[in-house]
Amino acid sequence: MQTNRKKMFTMLVTTSLMGSLVVACSSNSSSPSPSPAASTGTTTTTAPSAAAGAAVTYPLKTDKTLTYWGELPGNVTGVKATHADIPFFQNWQKVTGVPLKFIAPPTNQAKQSLNVLLATGDLPDMIEYNWQGDFPGGPEKAIKDGYILKLNDTIDKFAPNLKKYLKEHPDVDKQVKTDNGSYYMFPFIRGDDYLRVFQGPIIRKDWLDDLGLPVPQTIDEWYTTLKAFKEKKGATAAFSVVSVPRPFNESGGGAFAGAFGVVRDFYLDNGAIKFGPAEKGFKDYLATLHKWYAEGLIDKNFATADGKALDANMASGATGVTVQNAGGGIGKWQPLITAKDPKGVLIGAPYPVINKGDVPFYGQKDPANAPGGSVAITASSKNIETAAKLLDYGYSDAGHMYFNFGTEGTSYKMENNYPKYTDLLMNNPDKLAPAQALSLYIRGNYNGPFVQDKRYIEQYLALQTQRDAVSTWSKTDVDKHKLPPITATPEESTELAKIMTDLDTLVDEMTLKIILGTEPVDSFDKYVEKFKNVKLSRAIEIKKASLDRFNKR
Repeated sequence: MQTNRKKMFTMLVTTSLMGSLVVACSSNSSSPSPSPAASTGTTTTTAPSAAAGAAVTYPLKTDKTLTYWGELPGNVTGVKATHADIPFFQNWQKVTGVPLKFIAPPTNQAKQSLNVLLATGDLPDMIEYNWQGDFPGGPEKAIKDGYILKLNDTIDKFAPNLKKYLKEHPDVDKQVKTDNGSYYMFPFIRGDDYLRVFQGPIIRKDWLDDLGLPVPQTIDEWYTTLKAFKEKKGATAAFSVVSVPRPFNESGGGAFAGAFGVVRDFYLDNGAIKFGPAEKGFKDYLATLHKWYAEGLIDKNFATADGKALDANMASGATGVTVQNAGGGIGKWQPLITAKDPKGVLIGAPYPVINKGDVPFYGQKDPANAPGGSVAITASSKNIETAAKLLDYGYSDAGHMYFNFGTEGTSYKMENNYPKYTDLLMNNPDKLAPAQALSLYIRGNYNGPFVQDKRYIEQYLALQTQRDAVSTWSKTDVDKHKLPPITATPEESTELAKIMTDLDTLVDEMTLKIILGTEPVDSFDKYVEKFKNVKLSRAIEIKKASLDRFNKR
């Protein structure tokens, strides 16, 4: 057995080397949020019965301490050292009655740490991880290799709340199981469409007003705006985005590429799966960025721009246009800009189009089930029933309130039947930012085993400009073009990882060289030929097979 573990470890590391991103997601369902529970402190609550699975009363009675492996929330890094120091995780043990020992990998080293953990064969009871996107071969392989438990029977017996939710939301149910029908984790679910959109173009509205310019819509208007920002506002990096690890990826929404009818990924076009960087629209997109770069409208250091560089550009007034989140972008930068210029205002702008009046082709929109924050029960756990009941708490009425709002009287108060966050979270006495304070007392602002509540985001986005931005960014045709959360088979996954490593390398090289001008725009055609040589057509075949299986779930 130990020899097999070592072989598996070697394969995992090799595959991850070949293969080489806080807000969470919602269901398309229009069903209302669960009604507020009176309190979620240490009160006893009874979970509703499902067709199979008895009612569960919390807190549970157990003398076992369960082990839980997962990353420390990013928002509390530097604020608290361990899960055990965070009030949310302290109280979660109290309200469920389950003592926990937390194991956290070093920051930004979850994949490497998990590989080592799996190789030891000494696994905790629960592992929080993106099993769908980050585990080589996907969840079915993790089940087959004896790492995590197939949860179908476990959910039937011990998780009535999750079972009930999935039965009532078949669109979500389709996303949280494999093509073979295997449930493998307790999922993070965005409970409202409004929670699924949180990113898009951001612009300095005060600069537009000073210059007498409208909020740009077309690519031509964006060009005019960027020239004015550079020449009349002294913006030395008028347009800047995070380009690490992908050069000028514009984050996940394909913001400016979408104007040309493509994205830097696979997408749907009238039912056919296409790869954006191989389509003519991507050539037009790169030609536009090259022109803007040559005229000094794009950050000259864009190729190495990370989050810190973008923060500095926004705060200094070097940048007036970017692509980022409503919370981690507008919410973070607005006070920095106001400190320098009291009249400074950031707003969300529409996704660009070619012709005025067109609906943007694409935009950022997460699926209802965001795979990050998923919690699996390990196949070697001796505490399956208790672990399942612990995790099922997040889908009960009381658990819904606790995960999203914390403890009544401490982190929220009911006002007119609405759970309103207290100043401990929104105006923290220790001067913590709301995102940090929220992450100490609730889990509503990052992924985990529960259904996220729209009322969280209504308060987290404290500025009207943030709320307006989400509404603006929601007006796209992304639903027609975005692939659902499909999964490859373990065999396909290994093959696809190799192809994508080669493809991504070529796309990154092409993007960088054409924008910088070290190669002409027409070299695009040479790269498309290279795409064929690294089996792009086979990657599309795998995606098509995965989509067909998903549609049959």
